[in-house]
Amino acid sequence: MSWMRSLGCVFVLSYCYLVLQTDAQITDPSEVAALKSVKKNLVDPMKHLSSWERGDPCASNWTGIFCFDTYATDGYLHVRELQLLKMNLSGHLTPELGQLSRLIILDFMWNELDGTIPKEIGNISSLQLLLLNGNKLSGFLPDELGYLSKLDRLQVDMNYISGPIPASFANLSSVKHLHMNNNSIRGQIPPELSKLSTLRHLLLDNNNLSGYLPPEFSDLPELRILQLDNNKFIGSGIPDTYGNLSKLAKLSLRNCSLQGSIPGLSSIQNLLYLDLSKNELNGPLPPTLFDNITTIDLSDNHLNGSIPRSFSNLPSLQRLDLRNNSLSSILGEVNLPENVTLRLGGNPICHDANIPNITQFCEPEAGGDKTPERLTNSKVSCYVQSCPTDDFFEYVASSPVHCFCAAPLRIGYRLKSPSFSYFTPHVNQFEKYVTRSLNMNSYQLSIDSFFWEEGPRLRMYLKLFPPVNNVHSTMYNATEVQRIRDIFASWQFPPNDFFGPYELLNFTLLGPYGQSMYCCYFFQAKMKFQILS
Repeated sequence: MSWMRSLGCVFVLSYCYLVLQTDAQITDPSEVAALKSVKKNLVDPMKHLSSWERGDPCASNWTGIFCFDTYATDGYLHVRELQLLKMNLSGHLTPELGQLSRLIILDFMWNELDGTIPKEIGNISSLQLLLLNGNKLSGFLPDELGYLSKLDRLQVDMNYISGPIPASFANLSSVKHLHMNNNSIRGQIPPELSKLSTLRHLLLDNNNLSGYLPPEFSDLPELRILQLDNNKFIGSGIPDTYGNLSKLAKLSLRNCSLQGSIPGLSSIQNLLYLDLSKNELNGPLPPTLFDNITTIDLSDNHLNGSIPRSFSNLPSLQRLDLRNNSLSSILGEVNLPENVTLRLGGNPICHDANIPNITQFCEPEAGGDKTPERLTNSKVSCYVQSCPTDDFFEYVASSPVHCFCAAPLRIGYRLKSPSFSYFTPHVNQFEKYVTRSLNMNSYQLSIDSFFWEEGPRLRMYLKLFPPVNNVHSTMYNATEVQRIRDIFASWQFPPNDFFGPYELLNFTLLGPYGQSMYCCYFFQAKMKFQILS
């Protein structure tokens, strides 16, 4: 069987070679010119784009270029996706990108690009995913991006973008995800964004926003996550109308210079995570909260009065942080389940000798404010059969076949706005979520490691192993590699408010996936897109 596999790969490699040599012009000439301009303005030290120097983009399988399978009425094929995730590219984006008139995905995530975002991208009316996060882009967000009526996801986070949010973004009538966090965006959040009836996630934390929180956001019917931490809404309060956000799962307004009292939010039945810490909020704690909530952080404010009895009767609660306020008493007994963390340090209540066992909640938490939770799995020890002594093959820990040896796909993955503060209790739930989304068995996924980052965001490294079947294949074939990558890179995971939005950090083909399979991978990837388009 091994000689047949070798022969098959030789055939595909030979086909790739022949295709690469063709001079046939089947791609729209204006798009070919645009791609050549893209390459001219990029610095490619790893030579990832060397295939762009020969042949035709659609015929010769240029790296990161995926085309439609059918010829348009103009007689040409057109570029469907431009995916250049984490290729060590620097330089800048060329205005000629706007000539890729039928593009659906534009992905330059996790490179070193600088300069500004070309306004001409706003001409790509077909665009659904605009993914520019994790670069060094600067300047203003172009008003013209508001022309992208089919855009589902805009990710420009973790750049150096400045200037205001364009009011024209109110025209993004299909958008579900606006991720603009970790930039230098300034000014007032346009209240016109309340027109975005499909918006699910609005991430604007770690910017220089000011002004007020738009009360009009209460009109966003699909909003699940509103994350605005580390901005300066000086003198602004939390609008009472936010209690009308019936689908909201996470409200995070940490360190936003907010004043006034905490509005009634108990009508938000889906709320899982509430962080209003490090503000200037005053008055009493709300008397009623939410049965589903896992995390409440109201620390470092000016809250006073009593802790309501309802706080000790929240079935899903994991963490309640009320430190550094002016709380003086508690209604009811302090009997919390073992899995609940209560922090009261810095309140007058900690000096009340009449409250039994109160001191245990007033002591500093080990590790400070940051959650020390992390996990690193060690390799499984097996001596029943041999496994190649390199870093690319390993034993599958939960395999139904004892000491099954295989080469995993290694994936960098990060939850950008999870609705929980501790991950360990939810690891099994997360593993089921991922494997079901990928149509895999649970033993095929291993969380190699995870740890919390500033945000808080949860970074992890996943390993995906091939299934155990009658063949007992030790590695994925190229078609399956592409299928898995498509799901991650195109955000085909079903929405999950608890885990929140994710980002793909890397999908690097190493070892057996990075040698002879490399050509097969892109060849079969193109063929798969042709079949599905």
